[in-house]
Amino acid sequence: MKMLNAAILILVLFYPSLSTEWPTHTVCKENNLEIYYKSCDPVQDFALSIDGCSNILTNTFNIRAAMVLRQNIKELSMDINLIINGKSILAYSQKLCEPNSRRFIFCGKKKGEHIYYEGPVTLGIHEIPQGEYTVSVRLYNGDHLTVACADFTIKNK
Repeated sequence: MKMLNAAILILVLFYPSLSTEWPTHTVCKENNLEIYYKSCDPVQDFALSIDGCSNILTNTFNIRAAMVLRQNIKELSMDINLIINGKSILAYSQKLCEPNSRRFIFCGKKKGEHIYYEGPVTLGIHEIPQGEYTVSVRLYNGDHLTVACADFTIKNK
């Protein structure tokens, strides 16, 4: 009986972490452009919205993003991969926060704090070619622990 109880306890403890799949969220869906995202962090989802698909092609558009931090952000780096047909076509990395630099409002935030941003973002995109793309974005701290992770699906018909 003790063996059965132990097996059930192990299953209960590990099953949620093995089976968690976050829902796919719609960022926008207008005319021929659709953008969706899904958290690729098995432990945490986050919230993101924009004013509209058509605004992405303007120089600057407004977003709203929110999450609760599971890791400290003394240092923060970002990796972005453009994936087409399962192959990484373009990779980009950038350091967003450094120990002595407060470049963004979330730099220096601690585990458990809420991050909420509402305001302008500039991507410099003037055209999205027709097709379906996946853009994978991963944010990680100086200890290489995931702060946020998402896979965006972009469909332009």
